[in-house]
Amino acid sequence: MRSVEDHLAQVTAAAVAPRPVRVGISEAQGLMCAEEVVVENALPAFDQAAIDGYAVRSVDVAGAGAPDEETGEQIVVALPVVGEVRAGNRQPTRLQPGQAVKVETGAPLPTLADAVLPDKWTDGGLSKVRVGHSVRSGQYVRRTGDDVQPGDVAVRRGTVVGPAQVGLLAAVGRDKVLVHPRPRISVISVGRELVDIDRDTAAGQVYDVASYALAAAARDCGAEVHRVGIVNNDQVKLRDLVEAQLQRSEAVVITSALGGTASDEISTALADLGDLAVERIAMHPASVQGFGALGPDEVPTFLLPSNPMSALVAFEVMVRPLIRIALGKRQPMRRLVTAKSAASFESPSGRREYVRGQLMRDEDSGEFMVAPIPDAGSHLLVSLAEANCLIVVDPEVTEVRAGDDVVVAFLAQRG
Repeated sequence: MRSVEDHLAQVTAAAVAPRPVRVGISEAQGLMCAEEVVVENALPAFDQAAIDGYAVRSVDVAGAGAPDEETGEQIVVALPVVGEVRAGNRQPTRLQPGQAVKVETGAPLPTLADAVLPDKWTDGGLSKVRVGHSVRSGQYVRRTGDDVQPGDVAVRRGTVVGPAQVGLLAAVGRDKVLVHPRPRISVISVGRELVDIDRDTAAGQVYDVASYALAAAARDCGAEVHRVGIVNNDQVKLRDLVEAQLQRSEAVVITSALGGTASDEISTALADLGDLAVERIAMHPASVQGFGALGPDEVPTFLLPSNPMSALVAFEVMVRPLIRIALGKRQPMRRLVTAKSAASFESPSGRREYVRGQLMRDEDSGEFMVAPIPDAGSHLLVSLAEANCLIVVDPEVTEVRAGDDVVVAFLAQRG
């Protein structure tokens, strides 16, 4: 029986990252930047008002608001208003000493002006404005290059492009950016007993659940997914179908019954595409899995159980890290936390068990607690639907008692 670590090392070593592509910034959201985006022009590109008000020289209103030495009353400074500059104005405006210019937020600052008086500090005059508050040089002004200077890096390589990065790219005039694209994953179900969910089942038939569940899991971790659907056990059809998917995918996931001769038939059908080795893995569920690098491009290809519950756990442990590596993620594994088990349960000796559970946090102590979901047999898909974590039990541990510390993989959902 092969260890989880050995099998996972083989899988992740075969990860194929798609070549970076240049896409529109609106399409880049959620993807990892594959270049250093260097700014060519300063942002802002010109000195501009940061608030609606009056552009002034700070020295002209330096005494406003201070008490008069003789009367003790607050000093009010009156300045003539010699014009108005709106946002988007292209005509240069010059401010003379002792004058004010009405400005909108984002408007270019007139020459010689070094500050903006907010409207609330004035009487709002149109031809003459009375000012009862002083202002510091540079106050309420966005200076040229306050955000970024030419030569600065706006978005660094390895950064996941989110709303802020999209906005910054737009601000510096970039309409496209180089990113690591989503890896393309094809999902195929094999079995004579399978029917799609848009048909009624007859005696001996079951719905193809696994391909839908696995396609959703691949999409959830960032892949571009093509759910191929069902193929029967015809070896020629299976071989041709898989070969076609190898040409369009960074990974192929096949689900099938993995007992008796079923897995041998699939391995034989795909033999001229490469070696798809089916092995026993020291884990539960999904102790039997297949993996190989098929086709001339050595595309990672997985053979997972048809049981949806087991298939999803195998995907979580083996396939998900490969997809995250292909996306360029530095940390492809799930976040692990230590929690106290809320109940006792047994675990099989010699296998790493993945127990579905519900992770919670104690409001008083702040400690994590995890409740294993009872009667979570390997066939019960509903138990994983109720779970928000997997309790990871090492092969040498056969019993976990209530109150014991356990390692938990948190199944955070995207979005």
